[in-house]
Amino acid sequence: MKKILAVLLLLVMTESCKKASQPSLSEEVVLDEVEVEVDSIVEVQDAPIRTVKEKKEALLSKGFKIFDYVDEKTQDTVLMQQYFMVFLKTGPIRGQNEEEDAELQVQHLSHLTKMYELGYADISGPFGDDGNIRGVTIYNVPTLKMVDSLANADPMVKAGRLEVEVHPWWAAKGFPLR
Repeated sequence: MKKILAVLLLLVMTESCKKASQPSLSEEVVLDEVEVEVDSIVEVQDAPIRTVKEKKEALLSKGFKIFDYVDEKTQDTVLMQQYFMVFLKTGPIRGQNEEEDAELQVQHLSHLTKMYELGYADISGPFGDDGNIRGVTIYNVPTLKMVDSLANADPMVKAGRLEVEVHPWWAAKGFPLR
């Protein structure tokens, strides 16, 4: 179900983008620096690790914060990992014209798609109201420095239309949304 939702999210974002946009040179530099640090994170997620001990060792070797506990009902060991929840909030610069706003939206969706494809973000989406918090992205990276760099590379954030608020967030590894 999680994979189906991810594919649907990517299809919707792809369809809403009328043209592919290229990241600016500064965004490429920021992302390149982070990609060097995070290249092997995707390997941790994709590697067929079978035991909790192997998962713990792999995550710790990449710099993730983790802990585990035993579920009283099932007696299974539940592995918890720290993720980062980024709230995208209304930014101070809202004076773009319709054309600039549309182009920024295309670039913003492209950036979020890239974060998902590279394995840095697990889920993104807008909120359904017209409040100050416009959307959320959950990043699967080991450090605050990395999430700060990735979230602030978003073209909407760089343009001042959005700003980020980052919070560490814990979740059990392997538990799907439902």
